[in-house]
Amino acid sequence: MNNDLHNLAINTIRTLAMDAIQKANSGHPGLPMGAAPMAYTLWTQFLRHNPHNPQWANRDRFILSAGHGSMLLYALLHLTGYDLSLDELKNFRQWGSKTPGHPEVHEAPGVEITTGPLGQGAASAVGFALAEAYLAAYFNRPGHEIVDHYTYALVSDGDLMEGVASEACSLAGTWGLGKLIFLYDDNHITLDGETAMTFTEDVALRFQAYNWHILKVADGNDIEAIARAIQVAKNVHDKPTLIAVHTVIGYGSPHKQGTSSAHGSPLGAEEVRLTKEFYGWPQDKPFYIPDEALRHYREAVERGAGYEAEWQARFQAWQAAYPDLAAEWEQAQSGQLPAGWDTTIPTFPDKPVATRSASGMVLNAIAQHIPTMIGGDADLAGSTKTLLKESENTWQGRPAARNVRFGVREHGMGAIVNGLALHGGIIKPYSATFLTFSDYMRGAIRLGALMNLPAVYVFTHDSIGLGEDGPTHQPVEHVAALSTIPNLTVIRPADANETAAAWHTAMTLSGPVVLIFTRQDVPVLAGDHIRTGVARGGYVLAGDDSVPDVILISRGSEVHIALEAYQTLTHEGVRARVVSLPSWELFEAQDAAYQERVLPSGVTARVSIEAGVTLGWDRYVGRQGIIIGINRFGASAPYETIYEQFGLTPGAVVQAAHDLLKK
Repeated sequence: MNNDLHNLAINTIRTLAMDAIQKANSGHPGLPMGAAPMAYTLWTQFLRHNPHNPQWANRDRFILSAGHGSMLLYALLHLTGYDLSLDELKNFRQWGSKTPGHPEVHEAPGVEITTGPLGQGAASAVGFALAEAYLAAYFNRPGHEIVDHYTYALVSDGDLMEGVASEACSLAGTWGLGKLIFLYDDNHITLDGETAMTFTEDVALRFQAYNWHILKVADGNDIEAIARAIQVAKNVHDKPTLIAVHTVIGYGSPHKQGTSSAHGSPLGAEEVRLTKEFYGWPQDKPFYIPDEALRHYREAVERGAGYEAEWQARFQAWQAAYPDLAAEWEQAQSGQLPAGWDTTIPTFPDKPVATRSASGMVLNAIAQHIPTMIGGDADLAGSTKTLLKESENTWQGRPAARNVRFGVREHGMGAIVNGLALHGGIIKPYSATFLTFSDYMRGAIRLGALMNLPAVYVFTHDSIGLGEDGPTHQPVEHVAALSTIPNLTVIRPADANETAAAWHTAMTLSGPVVLIFTRQDVPVLAGDHIRTGVARGGYVLAGDDSVPDVILISRGSEVHIALEAYQTLTHEGVRARVVSLPSWELFEAQDAAYQERVLPSGVTARVSIEAGVTLGWDRYVGRQGIIIGINRFGASAPYETIYEQFGLTPGAVVQAAHDLLKK
């Protein structure tokens, strides 16, 4: 192929990006202009994908971690034949378009992940590659490799500054994820200026220390050198590869290339004119796509159909040889739970047990029916109780294991779990750490919620009930903080049987779920209504059907304080009701009639109790109710002492109820 066609195709990407950003008067032109040659080389020579079937299971995954350069991806998707029209490119960053400012996984076909917060895409790419490694080990058989694809990520200086990327990339090197390849847009420029101000380390040496294979391309416009590097990377099987490609941000712009002014603002009409002049591009044709370039790009349609057809033939041969395994594959890829998945979930007797311990038993009961359910913890397996029994652990050079050992890397863990969920074929991947460390992974959880991922984020050691470890490890604001994230279901069960119901509910929901468990033992509740009640977010735990004088509302371990107060009030002749409210989000999703049955609006004497901040409880107790909580940090002491000192006692609840009834 002649260089003229290469250049024509590359400049088509650049000018589409320039025009879309100029029309929107908003965006980031520098990356698409500088990185276009490496993206073009990857997409036309190496990336195995099918534009007419973006969800083909064995496709290579391409992740634009530097999501601010979204027009690079949108241009490639349109040009190679995905269902993304030129009008959508013209509608860049506008209301209702499929081309938002940063890529969103549910908007345009071919977008694998929502990116923008730097580092998240790079870290989640590790999850994609981990999923490929695990599924390949589980499903492939000698002579039948049905899982065999690469994960490519285009990463920027900003991505590699972020700690979340460092956490995940360290793991990728430890695990030896040989089918993970980073194309590093090494342009030495960030939004505020040259990287020399803040980022002077030798990135290649750092990644070499992570056990990555390192390649360098001196000229980001040298597509032959880029192609050679990608091919070498594909031939390295025992470690991931970082290809550092030295590019010029805003390449071709006579006044802005190589400067931060090309990063995050439109070039301006005059600079667009001058840049097109440099490219030899028509001045009077915005969004111009040369016919020759389009034909070249659209070869991806026929090529992709061929890739998938060849794979389908291999799949059918494997299916014939291993029909039972093929049935498991179909089940995993469907995202549906297998029949009988919940038949061994235990029911707990009346012996007190920590909900973290109950969670471990329930998790293992579920996972035995779902062999592609994998996850792990942040070096806390003995505490979070999330190890899958009789399953292997990830290890140096051994990524294909169900127990994913993340080490002390909460943020990277969250992003990797997001990648596992996005890849497909893994049912409900999960993570686990202490609740107080949810702050470390909040960015990943937020993106999981934005993408509506089928992931479970497990948190234990949920309150001052942690005891002697003190306020650094005692979460007080964290349940409320997680509950503020849209599209995230938070469940804090009161006991072992609510824990079983919480896991059951989490498995049946399509979006992300946070499960929050105690360290300390708590009494066990009984009743056939618990599973249904938890699934609805809240239910009447104690009290008859008559209209109560006072309603006691709680969630988590403090439900038992409410129950003790209920016994006292009932003995005193007060008609009381206890409402367990383990999930506000699920309760809010119920119809008004159900909510009214549980919390009748005519009863204004209401008391809530939770070992956390009082934020948000006003929606349930109303203006006349009393909220008992903790609006300060905890303390180091036995947990029984802390509850007493902070006024989280049955007596305090009884007194609050009497105060309300006197009004």
